[in-house]
Formats: sequence, C-alpha cells, structure tokens
Amino acid sequence: MEDPNIKEVAQRIRLLREDCDLTMQEMAEATGRTVAEYAAQESGEQDLSFTFLYKCAKVLGVDVIELLTGETPHLKGYSLVRKGDGLSIKRRAGFEYLHKAPNLQNKLAEPFVVTAPYLEEEQDKPIHLSYHKGMELDFIISGHLRFAYENHVEELGPGDTLMYDSGRGHGMIAIGGEPCVFLAIVMRPEGSEII
Repeated sequence: MEDPNIKEVAQRIRLLREDCDLTMQEMAEATGRTVAEYAAQESGEQDLSFTFLYKCAKVLGVDVIELLTGETPHLKGYSLVRKGDGLSIKRRAGFEYLHKAPNLQNKLAEPFVVTAPYLEEEQDKPIHLSYHKGMELDFIISGHLRFAYENHVEELGPGDTLMYDSGRGHGMIAIGGEPCVFLAIVMRPEGSEII
C-alpha cells in the first residue's frame, strides 16, 4: 500500500468534521489541542501523530484506517498481510510504521512493525513522551531501543518484550548506532476504542 499523504489525510479529517457539524473548537478539545494546534494539523501543515488520528477517528465515528486511506476496512474474520506488506505510515522524526492489518474490521488491537531510526542528535536529549489510552506491547526484532516510561529508562535488545500502560508517559529512541525494528501491538482499553 502507498504511504498516506498528510495533506489528503488532513482534508479527510476536515471534510468529516464539517459533515458532522463539528467546530474546530470542539475537535481541538476532543484531541487535547489548542484551536491553533488543531488548525495546523487539520490543514496538513503539521505532522499527524497516531494519538491525534485515533482521537479524531473516535470523534468522527470512523476507523483510523479510513482517515489514512479514504477506505473503510472491509475484511471480517481474519487478515493475512505478507512479509514486507501493510499500510506504510511515516511519522515523527523518521519513524516508520507498517500497519499489519489495515483492512480488518473491528480490531481489538492495532499491530505495527515499527522502524525507529538511529539519530545521533537524540542520544543525549530527554526522550519525548507520548500518551494514549490502552496498553502497548513492544517486541524487539532487531537493533536496540532506549525506552522511557515516566521517570524510568530501560534499554532493550532483540527478543526483549515490553508491555505497558500507554496512558502514562512513554517514548523511545534507537540506540547503538543502528535503527531498531520492533513489533508494536496497541490495545484498546476494555470496552472502548483505541485513542
């Protein structure tokens, strides 16, 4: 599948917002942003984080894949995505996410193969923390990862598995001079949608 174009995704969000008769103010509040921050994302001038996309999808009543591709997931029962295939999404600081079940309806979790780039300039800086409701499981396939969870820092390598409450501050960078590839399973909280 082709990488989603940020401008096209932003346009779909705007059109759905207008169809739902929601104001930018209402969307800003629902996504935890100021109106100016929301407007920058809805115009496609600013990168769209997964947390932002999931919150928009929830408010707009669509699957996040519909925002990314313009298509509604259509598979029921099971989804098979072969090695190297999936919905490729390039986001923050060169991270690449390969969604491994984009066409499956009613998913309880979102599976991604993530490639975190090694960036020398990030090695001695505090790690940016993200927050999204639910839990996440990360399994390191190759490379090494420095994981920050609130005030805790762990270093992981191939075969290590990490599971955590993603509603609390968490972030990661590749270490050791090479990219880190890991399987990330983002799970929704019981009885709700992933946001």
